[in-house]
Amino acid sequence: MSSDLTKLANSLGHTFTTPDLLALALRHSSLSVSGPDGSNERLEFLGDRVLGLIIAELLLNRFPAEDEGDIARRHTALVRQEALVRVAEKLNLGDYIQMSEGEESSGGRSNSSVLSDCCEAVIAALYIDGGLAVASDFITSHWNPMIEETPRPPKDAKTELQEWAQARSLALPKYSEISRDGPAHKPTFVIEVSVGDHPGAQASGTSKQRAEQEAAEVLLAELSQNE
Repeated sequence: MSSDLTKLANSLGHTFTTPDLLALALRHSSLSVSGPDGSNERLEFLGDRVLGLIIAELLLNRFPAEDEGDIARRHTALVRQEALVRVAEKLNLGDYIQMSEGEESSGGRSNSSVLSDCCEAVIAALYIDGGLAVASDFITSHWNPMIEETPRPPKDAKTELQEWAQARSLALPKYSEISRDGPAHKPTFVIEVSVGDHPGAQASGTSKQRAEQEAAEVLLAELSQNE
């Protein structure tokens, strides 16, 4: 294992028996390496599921009196891109990612999507190499502070925007798909949301639901500035 990977592994709190797993987790698809193990995309897929499972268990144990709806809103906030980026930035993952020169020159090392995907891939590498306990220890360590930041269950952005519109006797927010790019197995959606006569807001996400939530957050921020 290179000195850089050893340094990162130490930050992750795990000694890899298969160091190539960590190297793969840091390999961006822009390198266009052929084969199923050419980039970290497959690990991203697994890491997303591992994160969701561990966060669900943490929340059920931490908030035994809350119902499924409250837990679901907490869960959504903790597995979304912003939470992953916070962890990735704390670990300086951007410094370790292998990517093409073009991706790097376009700001890839600080790109939120790249960082969040890489963080998911690292979680998968920890899970495969060390088992569920190792992945759980890592997630618990880095996500517990975020869990404690919100003593009350958050409202999702779409619900907040709907309540904002209803309080002003406006029609419900309207969501429109602007575009869908990328491969069929991993599309990126661009969604626009509008309320009444207010200018709409756009955002992207790896699912329609995520993109809608992101767009609602952007519009809420703009509306609050204008009030």
